[in-house]
Amino acid sequence: MNNKSIGNIFKGDKVIWMVFFFLCMISIVEVYSASSSLSYKTGNYMAPVIRHILLLGGGLFTMICMLKVKCKYFKIVTPVVMGISLLLLVLVLATGQSTNGASRWFSLMGIQFQPSEIAKGAVVLAVAQILSAMQTTQGANRKAFKFILVATAPFVILIGLENLSTAMLLSITILAMMLIGRVPMNQIGKLVGLCMIVIVTAFAGIMIVGQDKGEEGNKPENTLTEKVEQEQNKPNMAEKMFHRADTWKARIDKFMNSKPVAPQDVDLDKDAQVAHANIAIASSNIVGKGPGNSVERDFLSQAFSDFIYAIIIEEMGIWGAALVAFLYIILLFRAGRIANRCENNFPAFLCMGLAIMLVTQALFNMAVAVGLAPVTGQPLPLISRGGTSTIINCLYLGIILSISRTAKKKEIPQNELDDSKMVAA
Repeated sequence: MNNKSIGNIFKGDKVIWMVFFFLCMISIVEVYSASSSLSYKTGNYMAPVIRHILLLGGGLFTMICMLKVKCKYFKIVTPVVMGISLLLLVLVLATGQSTNGASRWFSLMGIQFQPSEIAKGAVVLAVAQILSAMQTTQGANRKAFKFILVATAPFVILIGLENLSTAMLLSITILAMMLIGRVPMNQIGKLVGLCMIVIVTAFAGIMIVGQDKGEEGNKPENTLTEKVEQEQNKPNMAEKMFHRADTWKARIDKFMNSKPVAPQDVDLDKDAQVAHANIAIASSNIVGKGPGNSVERDFLSQAFSDFIYAIIIEEMGIWGAALVAFLYIILLFRAGRIANRCENNFPAFLCMGLAIMLVTQALFNMAVAVGLAPVTGQPLPLISRGGTSTIINCLYLGIILSISRTAKKKEIPQNELDDSKMVAA
C-alpha cells in the first residue's frame, strides 16, 4: 500500500491522528502490563490484551467510517440519537446489570455496554445544535439557555442516579459549551449558583442518609439499603434515588479524611485502591521502573481501568505521565483550532464539546489516580481497558476528524495570506 492510498484512509487532521496512535500504543503496553489479575483468572496471558487490541481495532474502523460522514448529517440524526439514548437510560435503570450496586450497563455479546456513553454524545449534539441555531451578533439568544436546560436535564438526572461522577463531568461540559457559545453571563451565573445550592443540598443529604460502610470488607448491619430491602422486596422510588448514598458517603469520607499516615499504619484492606495507587506512584522514583515492571498491578484493583494512570506513573515515571497528560491537552487545543476554522457554528460547537468531554474525563481520571479527587469509576479515555466505551470514544474522535475534513472553512482574507507568505519568506 503506497502513501497515497494510506492518506486516503487516514483523512482529516493529522495531529489528532498522531495523538490517537500515541495513546493507542501507550494503552496496549500498559493494559498488557496491568492485566495480570485477569491473566491469572483466565490462565491466558495474552487474552486480555488481544481483546483490547481488537476493541481498539474496532474503534479505528469506527473512526474511519465516521470521518467519511459529512457534518450536516450529525445535525439530522440528533433527535433520533437523543430519543434512543433517553430510552436506553430508562431501560438500564429498570433492567440493567449491576456493578458495585449501580445499574449502568447491558451485556452485549459478552461486552459491557453503557448507555450513558452514547447519552453524553447525544447531549453534546443537542447543545451544539441549540447554540448554533440561536446565535446572534451579540451572542446566544437568551432563550437558548432555557432550551439547553430543558433538553439536557433529563439526561443529567437519569445518569446521575447511577453514576454521579459522569453526570457531573457532563454538566461541566455543558457549562463550558455555554461559555464558548456566549450564553449571557448573568444566566450562567444564576445556573452556577443554583448548581452550588443543589450540590450542597445533595452533599448534606448523602452525609445524613448514607452510612459509611466502606467500599470493601464487611458491611455493618441495618444500613439504609438493607432497611429498604427488608421492608419491601420490590424497589421503590426512594430506594432508586438513595441506594447509592452509602457508597457515595464512603468515598467522600475517605477523600475528606485523608490525613498523613505512617506507612506501617496504612490499612491495605480497607483503603486498598488509594493505598496501592500511592505506593505505585511513590515507588516510581521519578524515572519509572520501565514498561512491564509494575509491582502494584498485582495488588491494585482495576489497575487496567480506573487506576491505569498510577501504573503508567510507576512504569514510565513522571515524564511518561506528563506525556500522557500533554497528549490530551494537544487534542483539546487542536480541536479548538479546527473549531476556529469552521465557517458554520454547529460543527465548531460540536467539535469543542466532544473534545472538552473527552479531555475533562481524562484529567479527572488522572486526578483520582494521584489523590486529588475522590475515587470514582471513570476510565482513562482511549487508554483504559474498556468495552464499548473504547469504541464510542473512538466514534467521538471520528466525528472531530470528520469536522476537520468536511466542515466548510472560513475564507482567509488576502492580506492575512500575504502576511503569512512574507513571514515564511
